[in-house]
Amino acid sequence: MRTYDFSPMFRSVVGFDRLNHMLETALQTEESSYPPYNIEKTGNDSYRITMAVAGFTPADIDVVAKENTLTISGQQQAGSDDEKARTYIYRGIANRAFERRFQLADHIKVGDAKLSNGLLSIDLVREVPEAAKPRSIPVKADTTH
Repeated sequence: MRTYDFSPMFRSVVGFDRLNHMLETALQTEESSYPPYNIEKTGNDSYRITMAVAGFTPADIDVVAKENTLTISGQQQAGSDDEKARTYIYRGIANRAFERRFQLADHIKVGDAKLSNGLLSIDLVREVPEAAKPRSIPVKADTTH
């Protein structure tokens, strides 16, 4: 495992306390690559996560946004009598439970979540509040001289 020392960088920045934790988390390799997913940029301030969840229904999937973490989990409900009566010779469609976490940047809001043709699409948008946008500070002349 590689370890990087970011302490020289933290001497010149303020308010990036989470950055070190996020970088360490990103450097860790994940055990499972299930389910596969894509992250795409769909506009200047919009993104989409698309996850392949074949065999899952909307009732089987939970999408939870808390603080700066997006958690997507899936657990299939107990099978129907028809499903229990089936005998598979080969079962290549993985229907195992999963949980996938994404760290979101500040001001990223989770929009719609849609399931279509076995693909779960979650739209994300960056909404910077007016108070956080850059503003010009007028410089006044000192008239006390």
